[in-house]
Amino acid sequence: MKPTKVAAVFAGSLMALGVAAPAMAAQQALTPTSLNGGLEAIAANGLKSDVLSSTTEGSPVKTVTDTATQLNQTGKGLPLIGGLPTGALGG
Repeated sequence: MKPTKVAAVFAGSLMALGVAAPAMAAQQALTPTSLNGGLEAIAANGLKSDVLSSTTEGSPVKTVTDTATQLNQTGKGLPLIGGLPTGALGG
């Protein structure tokens, strides 16, 4: 076979394959994949999150606040020299 005839047969078979393949309809993505889509979703639905609330149990801000409060209460009344307590070692 001549090269042009081989190329024509190959191109024809690819076209036939493309026509025979079923068409798939694109479904709408569940989450937006672009910055504009994300901003539009937030604008439409609103941002419903209290992750950074200082009153919500389990939020990082409340955890840090509670830990700092506990640390501040533990160290009150103990004189320190270089970060070490000056009281008796045994209690």
